[in-house]
This record gives sequence, structure tokens and C-alpha cells, in this order.
Amino acid sequence: MNGEPKITEIIEGCRANKRVAQEQLYKMYFGKMLSVCLRYFKDRDTAQEVLQEGFIKVFDKLQSYDNTGSFDGWIRRIVANTAIDTIRKSKRDHLYVENDWQLGETNDDFSEGQELSQLLELKSEIAMKAIQSLSPAYKMVFNLFVFENYSHKEIAAELDISEGTSKSNFAKAKQNLQKILTQKFVNLD
Repeated sequence: MNGEPKITEIIEGCRANKRVAQEQLYKMYFGKMLSVCLRYFKDRDTAQEVLQEGFIKVFDKLQSYDNTGSFDGWIRRIVANTAIDTIRKSKRDHLYVENDWQLGETNDDFSEGQELSQLLELKSEIAMKAIQSLSPAYKMVFNLFVFENYSHKEIAAELDISEGTSKSNFAKAKQNLQKILTQKFVNLD
């Protein structure tokens, strides 16, 4: 690793409250964990605030990490739970109100000479916008199930809803995403 400290060394440094180690851990995981937060919040500033709060929790709870399992997964779960807690605090009722989504129209005209990578990047951006446009209830369940690998039982416990509601919200989220992505991709292909 070209003299760079290993993750276990960084973790031990963080446990000893060494600022250099904390900065290394932060830089190492900032991008990955920001993408987790952006799945829950459209606004980048809000996502970064939640990420900061998540890292504070990571550093506070680092003593409890037992070095088993994936450290990436451990951090991801803390950051995702921080996002969920933030949403729960600010919009408690929205977890149960299932409003339909509406994605604004975009002008996605392509000339035939554009690169395939640009097209794929645009499709990825459209998919992210579609996910972000889901109602809070659908988006929360979709993100937890697909990206955070929670089971419906875990989602139900985390959000204080029934397992059936979790499954229903996930199914409706998939239907809504399929509709919007089909509409957008028909115009791009």
C-alpha cells in the first residue's frame, strides 16, 4: 500500500482519538458515505450535514466495533441510520403518507455523435432523480432494502411500521420507478 496505513491501523488511531487517523478515516469514506446520504436527500448541503452527523456517531461508537464483519458495512449502517433518524425527526408523518412522485420534465435530446459514456451517465442521473422523487415512505424502504441490504423485518423495526407495509412500499416504489424510467429511456434509446 505504498506506506499508507492499513484500515486496522487507522481504526486503532481513531480509537486513541488521534486527529490524523480520524482525518484519514473521514477522507477514506467521505465519497462512499456521501452517496449513501444523497439517496435519502436531494439537497447536497443537507446530505453533507447528515454525513457529518454520521461521522460523529462513527467516531463515538468506534469503540464498540468488534473487528468482525465488514467495516464498510458497519459505517454504511450508521450513516444510513443517521439519515433515517434525520428524516424521522423532521417529517415523522411523511413515513406513513404515500404521496405519488412527480419528476420534472427534462430536455434529453442527444445528437447521434454523443459518446456512449455520456448516455450511460445521463441514464444513471435519471435513475437517481427517479429514486429521489419517490415519496419519503417509498424512498426510505427502497433505499434500505436495495442499497443497505436490510430485510423487510429489519425495515419494519427501524421505521416502526409493519413488515407488510414495508413490502407494499417496496413493491409500489419499484412500480413507480419502472414507470418513470421506462418513460425516460424510451426517449433516449
